[in-house]
Amino acid sequence: MSVVLQVREQKVTAEEIVPLLANYQLLPQLLREIIIDQAIAPYTCTPEEQEKACQAFYIKQRLKTEAERQAWLHGRGMTAEQILKLVTRALRLEKFKQATWKNEVDAYFNIRKPLLDRVVYSVIHTKDSGIAQEIYFRLQAGEQSFTELAPKYSIGPEARNQGIVGPVELGKLHPTLAKLLMVSQPGQLLPPTPIDQWFLILRLEKILSVELNEATRWQLRHELFTNWLEQQVAELKPINHNQEAANFEHKE
Repeated sequence: MSVVLQVREQKVTAEEIVPLLANYQLLPQLLREIIIDQAIAPYTCTPEEQEKACQAFYIKQRLKTEAERQAWLHGRGMTAEQILKLVTRALRLEKFKQATWKNEVDAYFNIRKPLLDRVVYSVIHTKDSGIAQEIYFRLQAGEQSFTELAPKYSIGPEARNQGIVGPVELGKLHPTLAKLLMVSQPGQLLPPTPIDQWFLILRLEKILSVELNEATRWQLRHELFTNWLEQQVAELKPINHNQEAANFEHKE
């Protein structure tokens, strides 16, 4: 059995690599990276893109001179060609995303928009239903405000912000909370609502509708890519070490 890696006194053979990756839960990530490399293989970068990416990388690493760069490469056992492949990988991946999903983003945006919209809302968390009702009646009657009540009664982090949360994407909130805010009108006070172990008193303050700009397109392409990648990995998911080895050798 050939030794491919030695860590102090431990020698790791080629046959042991895949079981070790599985034991440390690193095999799925390895499969993801191999799948990505296969997907972006047809895509290249222009000399200008390569130069810009390399310069940005060396600036980030604070390598100002050629001697410093060569010493850095030597210390990590890497070549300039390997660095070039590394620093242009993100660019090639973005080209793959654009080419693969450029015609799907608009339709996907229409599906995702309700949960991409951001909201600002006031909330008070409490585990006591009686206190929740009392807070609600005070707010409803205008006797006190969220600004006054949240720091005193709320157990959530909003207590430090006078009860204000956001702006935050609806899709990042608890599903029940998101649904309540989606059907609310700005300024509408909602009665205490049980969510998990909490009672929430809510008031929607503002809705910030998302626009299909370049930043949103990038986010949606990334979501589509992530969904695709996880599906690819799931199809290769090994059920035992022997199968893991077979999958690994196949991808190689």
